[in-house]
Amino acid sequence: MSVFTGWRAALRIARRDAMRAKGRSALVVAMIALPVLGVTAADVTYRSVEPTRAEELTASMGSADALFSDPGMGSGAIQQMPDGQSYSPASENSPGPGDEPPIDIRTALPEGAHAISLQSVPATVTTKYGITTADIVEMRTSDPMARGKVTLLRGAFPHGDGEMAATEPFLTKSGLHVGSRTTLHGAERTYTITGVVEQPDDLKAEALYAEPGAVIAPWTNAAEHDKKVLPPNADSKEWLVKGAGGAGVSWSDVLAANARGVLVVSRQVVIDPPPDSEVPMARSMSGRSYGGSEELSAALITVVAMAVLELVLLAGPAFAVGARRSRRQLGLVGTCGGDRRHVRAVVLSGGLVLGGVGAVAGVAAGFALTAVFRPMIEGWAGNRFGSLDVRPSELLIIAVIGLVTGLLAALVPAIVASRQSVLESLSGRRGIRRSSRVLPVLGSITLLIGIAVAVYGGTSGNSTLVAGGSVVAELGLLGCIPVIVGFLGRLGRRLPLSPRMALRDAARNRGRTAPAVAAVMAAVAGSVAIATYMSSGQAESEFEYTASLTPGTVVLTASDGKAVDRLPLARTAVERNLAVTSGHADVGRVWAGSDCNVYYEGENDCGSVELIKPAGKGHSCPLVGKGAKKLAASLSAEDHRKLMRSPACLDELMYANPFIGMADGVVLGDAKFLSTYVKLRDPAAAKALAAGTPVLLNPAYAKNGEVTLKAVHRYSDHDKKNRKLHPGKAETRTDRLKVYQAPEQYATTPGVRMILPLQTAKKLGLHTEMCGSVYAVAHQPTDSEDQRVSAAVDVAGGGIYLQSDRGPSGRQDAILLFLSLFAGVVTLGAAAIATGLAKADAEADLTTLSAVGAPPRVRRTLSGFQCLVVALTGVLLGTAAGLVPAVALRLIDLREAVKTMRAQPMESAYTPIVLPWATIGLLAVVVPLLAGLGAAAFTRSRQTVARRAG
Repeated sequence: MSVFTGWRAALRIARRDAMRAKGRSALVVAMIALPVLGVTAADVTYRSVEPTRAEELTASMGSADALFSDPGMGSGAIQQMPDGQSYSPASENSPGPGDEPPIDIRTALPEGAHAISLQSVPATVTTKYGITTADIVEMRTSDPMARGKVTLLRGAFPHGDGEMAATEPFLTKSGLHVGSRTTLHGAERTYTITGVVEQPDDLKAEALYAEPGAVIAPWTNAAEHDKKVLPPNADSKEWLVKGAGGAGVSWSDVLAANARGVLVVSRQVVIDPPPDSEVPMARSMSGRSYGGSEELSAALITVVAMAVLELVLLAGPAFAVGARRSRRQLGLVGTCGGDRRHVRAVVLSGGLVLGGVGAVAGVAAGFALTAVFRPMIEGWAGNRFGSLDVRPSELLIIAVIGLVTGLLAALVPAIVASRQSVLESLSGRRGIRRSSRVLPVLGSITLLIGIAVAVYGGTSGNSTLVAGGSVVAELGLLGCIPVIVGFLGRLGRRLPLSPRMALRDAARNRGRTAPAVAAVMAAVAGSVAIATYMSSGQAESEFEYTASLTPGTVVLTASDGKAVDRLPLARTAVERNLAVTSGHADVGRVWAGSDCNVYYEGENDCGSVELIKPAGKGHSCPLVGKGAKKLAASLSAEDHRKLMRSPACLDELMYANPFIGMADGVVLGDAKFLSTYVKLRDPAAAKALAAGTPVLLNPAYAKNGEVTLKAVHRYSDHDKKNRKLHPGKAETRTDRLKVYQAPEQYATTPGVRMILPLQTAKKLGLHTEMCGSVYAVAHQPTDSEDQRVSAAVDVAGGGIYLQSDRGPSGRQDAILLFLSLFAGVVTLGAAAIATGLAKADAEADLTTLSAVGAPPRVRRTLSGFQCLVVALTGVLLGTAAGLVPAVALRLIDLREAVKTMRAQPMESAYTPIVLPWATIGLLAVVVPLLAGLGAAAFTRSRQTVARRAG
């Protein structure tokens, strides 16, 4: 009999066995198909979410042939690349942009072309709750050329000057709907929302669409007749163009438009560009490369490597179930003259059959689910797919990996089954075999080698070593699992009956316990690795984030003296509409000479107030200036972090100032401002302010308990009143002030370096104005709350701004939750498989329990604890295994960050390693408990006593 004949018979046996045991076969197929499904869905989604060049053109110009725009380079000729991404003046002597009127693009259109204009303007409009800002786009959305750029979801396109269409995000934010009316502030014109549209390339855009001339022209006219109305700050007008007779817009048309100073992006030219010899700009830029190469990140390489290992380990226990339940059938193969080779072939054929079915089903289901959930995926990505981009070669590779995975997963069960004697297989006895003493030793050595390789790869920046070392370490840990499981049996000596039996059963039957633990470990390791890496990156982003306000506060600030009079009305609006937790604290500003908020046109039209920082250690930042690079070369990342956050270096970072017109971080305030905004509840500091002593938050400005305040009293010629009182030259005054120094941690308070008492500012001859209020709030304002306050302020006369800080983005929290759920589902599945295998393997033991009078609930609790043991052991080992690649990858990031820091000393090298405790807690506590309770709930408590075999 040839080899192929033997395999044909084995495949037939495997196919028939799969059809007979439909439940087990479905379980095996699911274990293989699920990972294949996920990879297929990820591949199709990744390929589809990235738009092709043709899809990008449709998103930017609809169905038009070209987009004509003013590049802002004056009326002289320009030159451009065919894709319109690069452009420049045609010659060095070309006139630049000046005060001349914008280009009339219509003069550059091809003869006989049809065109519609496109122009946007930021505006303030009324909502259901109050007022909000949004972009208004003037474009004839009903024109066929707009298809693809704007899509109508429901209702109708606007057709008159009193109609608008709105995007769904704007309607959600504003509380409006089709048929609602909104008023444009400035022009004071009211429009009816007739339809809901979307921008396929930006589904989150908050925008309104109106007919050309319906918004900007009446607004401009209103501004010309009423000086109180600010004119619209509209973008330059663009034109969507359709060539005459369907000829499109050719390269010669583009060159003709370039001669008039107009930039053109032509669909025909971009898709079929002319040779470089016909492109003037390409000739002048010859020799330069514009291509880029894509490199897989270290994180992606590691994740892919661990995912392949995870696929094998997940399916292994399922084939162990099949091999165990097919012992008698495999024994019959031996009685018919088959040898170990044929037994292995039968089990491996099961891997091929079920692996093939799982791979095909996974690819098909992955594509189908992507198509079904396409709208949800598009919403998450923020743009529509042009089409589902399916790459047959990539899907074939994924399917082959699934097939090979099934074969590899069946390999160990095939070897184990082939070693059983025919008598053991037919009688159902397992035989007694001593555990290998070599495997744990090899596993320990491999584990240590893998960890060392991964860490070395991290410190040397080699992502291949990180991936390889992580996989080797996980394989080494797999080799240690039988010993770990055996050790568990010793832990049950003093436990009650059910947990003691579960631990001892797991230790006695390591052949089935170890693969299930390995499957859980693999799933958890991947999730913990990604979650740890993401948590660490999120902590790094939070460290680098510069807050504009202290947490839990909002600030009302008046833009000028007239608006200050309206602050009481604004405070009332805030207190009625926001979740304020206490009364307001007033904040003011100081200035010398003429007010820079009023007289700002000339270079020397106003005065200044400045805190002078002393020179020397503790005052000047050593990371700036001479010797900075030399110092940075000797610093560790942690030392650099501490130095960057020291008071001396804080001012060199991005300095956020939420208080309009405040002088160099010097604000007017009292004890209430200190407790409400600064969050400093210090009776001594409050007493100092009351006594007229300033409170200094940044100690780097103090020397011997004093600060130097420099005031330049310079008056503008336009400031008639004050200039008459101070006719001479600018006067500079320098005062030394005793200060109360707050603890060093308050130096990071956004916008405030020193709080100056009002009476002290007046004694120094400075001008003062209480121009704002601070509130402590329970939560940051919602969109509706913000709109209500804005509307109330606008009714009162405007000029007052409400500021809040929403903190760093928390989008990664959703991804971490998804990872936790994924790992939890896989853990539950693997634990359930192990429990099913234990039940199949321990029928005789359960029968004995019933025969000797064990209560029925013992069977339930035993199954529950068996499942709990597998889940908990796998989770703990998986957590340890997942930390290896995560730490190694962060070491790569640390190496790159330190390299950048030493070249640019003010760049942060902070690269923390943060454990995702929420994810680990969910996996280590909640998931094992659910697995145990589920196994106990679905296990029958009674069993029919049967005669034991043998």
